[in-house]
Amino acid sequence: MATVEERIELLHKNLAHVEAMGGEKRIEKQHAKGKLTARERLALLFDEGTFVEVNALVKSRCHNFGQEKKDLPGEGVVTGYGTVDGRLVFAFAQDFTVEGGSLGEMHAAKIVHVNELALKVGAPCVGLNDSGGARIQEAVDALSGYGKIFWCNTIASGVIPQISAIMGPSAGGAVYSPALTDFIYMVKKTSQMFLTGPAVVESVTGEKITAEALGGAMTHNRTSGVAQFAAENDEDCIKQIRYLLSFLPSNNMEDAPIVETGDDPTRTDPALDTIMPESSNAPYNMYDVLKSIVDNGEYYDVAKEFAKNIITCFARMDGQTVGIIANQPAFMAGCLDYNASDKAARFIRFCDCFNIPVLNVVDVPGFLPGKQQEYAGVIRHGAKMLFA
Repeated sequence: MATVEERIELLHKNLAHVEAMGGEKRIEKQHAKGKLTARERLALLFDEGTFVEVNALVKSRCHNFGQEKKDLPGEGVVTGYGTVDGRLVFAFAQDFTVEGGSLGEMHAAKIVHVNELALKVGAPCVGLNDSGGARIQEAVDALSGYGKIFWCNTIASGVIPQISAIMGPSAGGAVYSPALTDFIYMVKKTSQMFLTGPAVVESVTGEKITAEALGGAMTHNRTSGVAQFAAENDEDCIKQIRYLLSFLPSNNMEDAPIVETGDDPTRTDPALDTIMPESSNAPYNMYDVLKSIVDNGEYYDVAKEFAKNIITCFARMDGQTVGIIANQPAFMAGCLDYNASDKAARFIRFCDCFNIPVLNVVDVPGFLPGKQQEYAGVIRHGAKMLFA
């Protein structure tokens, strides 16, 4: 029978094996694509030395198609918790170096567990997605895993902030968990989201399209509105996530942290006297107004590239987080359309859930008229905003 010392030594050996992920060759391949590994991403997200891994030694129980013979360290996902700027945050990072980060039953169970822990203690949950999709060898067990993750996302909605980063491929069922969360980040040139990839699209419709054009970062930030933030690389993406978290409360029972900005709340700005043009038909940039009224002129644009006729952003006033909805006269004269209505409604709902005051800066000629707007359901989307 093994001694305690031998068991401890075996534990450390197994943990070291898991921490090595898919091995040096696959890690080098990940770096060659301009991507960080799952553990490198988590190291950047959390304050140094605070990350605590959970369920590191979980293994698959699949015995189909020779899966039991495969070595899959950590089941292709790293989960745990730590602090971001001193505040508790939970996270998972899919590991593309292990079976392409594909999702199997136990991979999903690890993600569900970390989501449940975050919900239980009332802390934000961040998902760093980099996955080839469902592990087809595990069939319905993998699909059931997606269903359990969706359930977690749904019951946590409006209770804790949920943030998703797409840092590689994300296809099929893998796109719906991020879509159920509050905010989606995408990394330019290395991340894609789509229900069906370019090969399937071509086989069904005959249309030829690249993965980047079909579901790249700017496609979803600018055209579809699925993602709210675009990052230049992995480091920039994680830096932005940390910044977003600084504006948010940990859960719906708390207020956002007060930050000492050094901006005098009683100050005035003479520039506001001349920002608006004499003619009501002349455009001006609403961002100039926002810079004048928020602390230190600092704000964080949400869905900046989508429906530019309305601005949604986080800022601070006297150190307190506010959500701002503002018409943008410099784009489409600030008219409301179906996309702007949808964008504003989602943002207002989030602020409402998390006790964030909403500042509405209004300069709007009304809803955009036209056949396209009516066909696209401007009444339906407009009603979402009115309801919010």
